[in-house]
Amino acid sequence: MPRVILDFEPPQPDAPGFTSDTADLVYFLSWAYATRYGASHELSMAARALRELGVDLQPLLTFADRNAEDPADEEALDLAWQDAVELARCCDAVADALARNSDKVLDSEEYPGLRKGIEELGQIAAWAAARSVRIRVTYEI
Repeated sequence: MPRVILDFEPPQPDAPGFTSDTADLVYFLSWAYATRYGASHELSMAARALRELGVDLQPLLTFADRNAEDPADEEALDLAWQDAVELARCCDAVADALARNSDKVLDSEEYPGLRKGIEELGQIAAWAAARSVRIRVTYEI
C-alpha cells in the first residue's frame, strides 16, 4: 500500500505522524506532479482546478521516492527538504479549496482519504514550523 513518510531536520523523535491511510495523498501528489507533462487523470485535473482557484501547489509537489535506487534518486531526496511553514500554508489552502469547491475540484467520494491526508500533513508541517524544523515528504509504493 502506498504511503507518505515524513522526515525532519533536525530529527524529531516526538514528531506527530499520520493517523490515517495516506494512499490517496500519494496518488494526488503523483498525479498533480504529472500535470506538467500533460496528464489528464482526474487527480491531475483536480490539481489544475486548484491552481485556477489560486492555490500554489509547489510545496506539495516537493517530494521524493523514499527508496533511492541511484545517484539521481539520492539527489532528489536531498532536494526534497523544504520549509515547513510554506508546506503548512499550502496544505491549508488545498484543504480549504477542497471543502469549499469540491464540485469544481474533485469528487471526494472517489478519494475519501485525500482531504484528511492533506489536513494531517498541514498539521504536522505546522507543528514542524513552530519548532523551526525543516520537513521532507517522501513516499513508498
